[in-house]
Amino acid sequence: MMENPDYYEFLQISPNADPETIHRVYRFLAARLHPDNLDTGDAQKFFLLTQAYDVLSHPERRAAYDATRKSEASAPPLSTFVDFMDDMEGESNRRLAVLAVLYFQRRANPYAPEVSLLDIERRMGFPRDYLEFTSWYLRNKGYITRADNSDFTLTVEGVDFVEAQRMKIPVLDKLLTTTTGTAAPGGAEATKRLTPPPTVIVPPPPAADVTDGNGASEGRGTSGDAQD
Repeated sequence: MMENPDYYEFLQISPNADPETIHRVYRFLAARLHPDNLDTGDAQKFFLLTQAYDVLSHPERRAAYDATRKSEASAPPLSTFVDFMDDMEGESNRRLAVLAVLYFQRRANPYAPEVSLLDIERRMGFPRDYLEFTSWYLRNKGYITRADNSDFTLTVEGVDFVEAQRMKIPVLDKLLTTTTGTAAPGGAEATKRLTPPPTVIVPPPPAADVTDGNGASEGRGTSGDAQD
């Protein structure tokens, strides 16, 4: 799981996609996801789409994003740093690790905070068979939710627990620091948490296909664009 959203996966394109392909796929998805589209519009996904295009269409920002993406993909599992096997302590550590993973997904991408069971298993370096009791406990405490497709999401109660307990529980602080490589929250970081996100200004949808005098269409924004 990336701490930042995987824009290539969201756009369903190769990490080696050329700028023209990125632009065509963006136009196709923009027409589909724009909030003005009453059938398939989705404001949250459209916001993520504009974020993805803003990064991938800019050579320097894309290079920096690719470097971060590669680094996160090769990050060692949390089991390298924390014991998940001990009976009681291991179970407590597993709960804290799940919360840490979900917390940073929620912080990095509040509009798509879901994390699959497979991603949690991979990030923790721990088999899912041992996570059923862990997820049951966290769900019933109200810290996480689990969708029908097994994706997990951190709740407001879960966010409050993580931020209130980080400095009180050394293992939780270690998990959070290991996950992000950042120091404990405070000062500017605490202010950042309390600052509301910027208002999203939704641009108008891409222009519809233009038909010339011979009845031929320019073919912009067609479903075939997403197949490149």
